[in-house]
Amino acid sequence: MISTYEELLGSGTELIALDARAVRASIEVVAGMTAADLAVPTPCAGWDLRDLLEHMIIQHHGFAAAARGEGDIALWKPQPLGDDPVGEYRAAAEVVLAAFAEPGVLERQLPLPEIRGGIVIPAPLAISFHFIDYIVHTWDVARALGVTVEFDDELLSAGLPVAAAVPGGAARSQPGASFAPEVDAPNVSGLDRILSVLGRSPGWPEWAGGAMTISV
Repeated sequence: MISTYEELLGSGTELIALDARAVRASIEVVAGMTAADLAVPTPCAGWDLRDLLEHMIIQHHGFAAAARGEGDIALWKPQPLGDDPVGEYRAAAEVVLAAFAEPGVLERQLPLPEIRGGIVIPAPLAISFHFIDYIVHTWDVARALGVTVEFDDELLSAGLPVAAAVPGGAARSQPGASFAPEVDAPNVSGLDRILSVLGRSPGWPEWAGGAMTISV
């Protein structure tokens, strides 16, 4: 079982498989929503579910473009949802899964202009960013919909060192920061630890859990 960031980055296709599991969990959670849910609040401050889905969709397309070597920042600009948000999300997820599954992708340098113009980083590092995002965003959507998502120990063990490596400090409080400041949540582990490290309150919005549980 992977337990350090170095192990994850050197795990090759195992990293891609872990990312795919997180993404497929998000597809399953998003499939449970209806158009009436688009206005519900989410754990992402200031975002309703529509905003979150638009972000998740464009992130998939942005990372897929990066895997192809495309570095245009316009490819990361969220677009309004169409008439079939569930189908649109599923299609975007399949695009990034296909891009990460291409032969040789792990040897590439990926441009990530959303971080900083002109920056390129090794593919395993970029995929690890996508991986942790979709653990957290799957939980975000599940919470917004009032359902519970459970990830297994293998996935959480690999995700925690990625979360722990995300820079903290004052940058987390700046407008547009990817993650909020770490939440003080002592004596938590697993998914709750990942969430608190990345600025989510594991109890948001202080409810005991939904009627449906999705296990990954």
